[in-house]
Amino acid sequence: MQFDDDAALDTSEVQDNRGGALGGIPGGGKTVGGGVIGLLVVIASVVFGVDPGLLSSDGTSGSAARSGGSQGTAAGDLAAECRTGADANKKEDCRIVAVVDSVQAFWKQTETAAGKSYAQAPTWLFTDRVNTGCGEATSEVGPFYCSADDKVYLDLGFFDELSGTYGAKGGPFAEAYVIAHEYGHHIQDLSGTISRGSGQGENSGSVKLELQADCYAGIWAHHATTTPDPQSGKPLITDLTQADINLGLDAAAAVGDDRIQQKYQGKVTPDTWTHGSAAQRQQWFSRGYKSGTLGACDTFA
Repeated sequence: MQFDDDAALDTSEVQDNRGGALGGIPGGGKTVGGGVIGLLVVIASVVFGVDPGLLSSDGTSGSAARSGGSQGTAAGDLAAECRTGADANKKEDCRIVAVVDSVQAFWKQTETAAGKSYAQAPTWLFTDRVNTGCGEATSEVGPFYCSADDKVYLDLGFFDELSGTYGAKGGPFAEAYVIAHEYGHHIQDLSGTISRGSGQGENSGSVKLELQADCYAGIWAHHATTTPDPQSGKPLITDLTQADINLGLDAAAAVGDDRIQQKYQGKVTPDTWTHGSAAQRQQWFSRGYKSGTLGACDTFA
């Protein structure tokens, strides 16, 4: 995956609070998309809209034991360090900014074409713990979207765990897939579909919601190299190969419920699924990527 070296990055779409005090206001709303680890233990509660602060009796979830992840650029330096696509081609933090810019540019273009208004949703970078409109959460939840404050939350250390703990090959597009998936939840929030994601099991609303977000990520990937940057009018992403897509599919499979359950439980229990199997996640991402249309992503049909 390559970015246009001369493209200007909009760092205002990524709010960097790494190493800072807890931000946000605890409250209601629905938290979705989080929890690779959450598929295993109590953190699964966030998928069902439960306050992420209720992870243990003292409000923590073992984040102190979490191994340190990628810190990258210090908080507050994104505007100085991430100015162009050339920076995105060199630095992970800047690549995150570029992907967020591209994803939001696409959905704004799509929603405008459909006669709807797209509301921007920033990505909030944090370390270890964060307060959100949906309540307090820790890095152990994994990347997630909160409908109460319309933000995507991400600890970049998750990408180290994606490859180191869950066996994904990783790489820039694996990271892009994760981000695009979370913005898929924002689209569901805007359309009202997010309220249909509840329950457990392979045919549950929760699984259908997650698979649809995978499909939406695929739609963005389909259009990534043709979506014009609002500032330059040229595509921010200039090259996306099949090898990149394969890394996205590999990441999708790595966080399939069946893969994680087999690894940590030694058996697969479909009646407790909340995100879908490895095959399902790959199938729906591929469906979105091949079709490039919202109509192909009706997992609730």
